Amino acid sequence: MNESRTVAAAATGTLLVAAATLWLLGSRWVRQSPAGHGGGGGDGVQGAAAAAENKAKVQRVKRSVKNGLVGLIGNTPLIKIRSLSDATGCEILGKAEFLNPGGSVKDRVAVKIIQEALQNGTLRVGGLITEGSAGSTGVSLAMVASAYGCKCHVVIPDDAAIEKAQNLEALGATVERVRPVSITHKDHFVNIARRRATDAETLRLRNSQVTQLKGLQENRGGFFADQFENLANFRAHYEGTGPEIWQQTGGNMHAFVAAAGTGGTIAGVSCFLKDQDSGVKCYLIDPPGSSLFNRVTRGVMYTREEAEGKRLKNPFDTITEGIGINRLTENFKLAQLDGAFRGTDKEAVEMSRFLLREDGLFVGSSSAMNCVGAVRVARQLGPGHTIVTILCDSGARHLSKFHNPKYLAEHGLTPFATGLEFLVPQ
Repeated sequence: MNESRTVAAAATGTLLVAAATLWLLGSRWVRQSPAGHGGGGGDGVQGAAAAAENKAKVQRVKRSVKNGLVGLIGNTPLIKIRSLSDATGCEILGKAEFLNPGGSVKDRVAVKIIQEALQNGTLRVGGLITEGSAGSTGVSLAMVASAYGCKCHVVIPDDAAIEKAQNLEALGATVERVRPVSITHKDHFVNIARRRATDAETLRLRNSQVTQLKGLQENRGGFFADQFENLANFRAHYEGTGPEIWQQTGGNMHAFVAAAGTGGTIAGVSCFLKDQDSGVKCYLIDPPGSSLFNRVTRGVMYTREEAEGKRLKNPFDTITEGIGINRLTENFKLAQLDGAFRGTDKEAVEMSRFLLREDGLFVGSSSAMNCVGAVRVARQLGPGHTIVTILCDSGARHLSKFHNPKYLAEHGLTPFATGLEFLVPQ
């Protein structure tokens, strides 16, 4: 009997040791396991708490879903252009408008023009939007028109880069290429675009009763976007681009500089910045063939002999596209400017290659001209200032001319510079 008790006690002791060993091993596994795994105990509770906290963080994150194509337009980054900043001792910043879905700053204008026209009834869903455009506005209108259920007809001068017409056609727009003439001529591309809208609206009014009687699909009429005179252009930048620049710089900026075509960008941004701080300097950079420099610096556009109405050829004697003009638009009239600089085609070409080589920035002609202006302002103000300009579009729309070595060679514009020595002092 005593032997049996001894054997039982030994077996019980062995089981207790084994259980204790397993308990220790289990505790060690729990301590070494990642949070949320393993058995119970204090560490298990901590893991569950951490998992709950992570879940709560995920739930607190706001959804970030854009409302279609239009929701992507605007709020573009403001980037430091390192090469120009290092060379001037200023902080030179570029608003990267080429990152808009349509590839340019004109996306903002297209949305604003179409939204306001739909709201006030001058444009109806399904209607035809027409515009005369030598720059990027036509491309932006064609893209945004589809987003709003409208059609687009763009008239462009036949000396504009061919890829712009190709982009327009790919976006579903009707493209009409015409010879370049003075704005006073009835067949200037802008005047033709205006007529196309008038014709479409006249047809709508004429056929409206017949359409209703026969139950046919209604003709939705036409609307002329009129980017040069339509102040929705100005408002797009006063309400969008300007506030973004102010917020992104934290209000710590000294100057803004840009070229002008319609004048919407420079007017809207300059007015907003001046409203925030009258000490912010705003400047124009003007390409060859444009009279805006004279307007800003001397108060006159041109002499009687230079009046655009007397010109027989295209007035824009420049390789740049979408900037420079020889008339005063309603948009440009609102600009608040402290001065102006001239830029040359050679400087624009050289600047584009300098930015590509030094910063990897592949920009178009107007963006390059704006950067020429930024350096001019930096040299005038001196080191230590923050200067903002607009990177309007990329070089992808300028391959046949501005970024075409053969074309540049034919016009004596082949780039050779290694630094900024190409900038002519003014």
